[in-house]
Amino acid sequence: MKPTGQHIALAQAYDGITRVVADLDDADLQRPTRCRGWLVADLLFHILCDAQRALVALASPADRPADVDDVSYWRAFTRGGGDEASVRHAWWVRRSAAAFDRPSEVVRLWCDTAPAAVRAAGAAVHGADPHACVTTQGQVIAVPDLLATLTTEAVVHHLDLVVDLPDAPPPGAAAVSVAVTTVDGLLSDDAVRPTGWDDREYLLKATGRIPLTDRDRRDLGESAGWFPLLG
Repeated sequence: MKPTGQHIALAQAYDGITRVVADLDDADLQRPTRCRGWLVADLLFHILCDAQRALVALASPADRPADVDDVSYWRAFTRGGGDEASVRHAWWVRRSAAAFDRPSEVVRLWCDTAPAAVRAAGAAVHGADPHACVTTQGQVIAVPDLLATLTTEAVVHHLDLVVDLPDAPPPGAAAVSVAVTTVDGLLSDDAVRPTGWDDREYLLKATGRIPLTDRDRRDLGESAGWFPLLG
C-alpha cells in the first residue's frame, strides 16, 4: 500500500474509535471489554498512549535503516498476554485511567490527541521522503510501516471496545484491510486461512480473542499451533 493509503487507513481507524466512544456516558465507559480487567475507559487510555507514541515517533527521525517492518514489528508481541511485563502494563493502565475525575475525560483527551497524530502522519507521508525512518520502542521503522502497526492495533482494539456495545459501529474497511494484511504476514507460509472466516473472525482468532474450534484446527492442520499469531 502506498504511504498515502496507510495514512488514510490510520485516519479511518482512529475516527472509528472516536465514533465508538464520543457519545458514551460515564456509565457506558465503564462497560467491560475483551481485554481482561479493562473497562472501555481503560482500553481507550491504552489506545490513547499509542496515539501519543505516534506523535513522538513521527518527530523522532532515525539515523540508521529500518530494522523492522509492519509485520516483523509484531514478532516481539506474538503469543503474549501473560508475561510479567504485560501484567504490569495492564495494571498501570487501569490505575492511570482511574486517575481521571471522570471516564469522559479520557474521551476528551483522545479526541484531542488522535486527530493530531493523524495530521502528523499526513505531514510525514506528504513530506520530502514519505519512506523516511523513525524510532519507536527502541526500533527503527519506515513511516508507512509505523502507520500500519498503529492501524492494526487500533482495529483489533476497536473490536475489543465494542464487545458490550452492540450498537457501536464497526471499524472501517480500509483500516481492517491493513490489519488483515498484517495478520496474513504473520501466518506461516504453508498455512491457508479457513474459507469460513470473515475478516472479523480472522482477526479475533488470530489475536487469541476467541479460541479456535475443532473444525478450525482441522482446517489449519499443523498451522493451528501458530495461533495466536499476535498477542
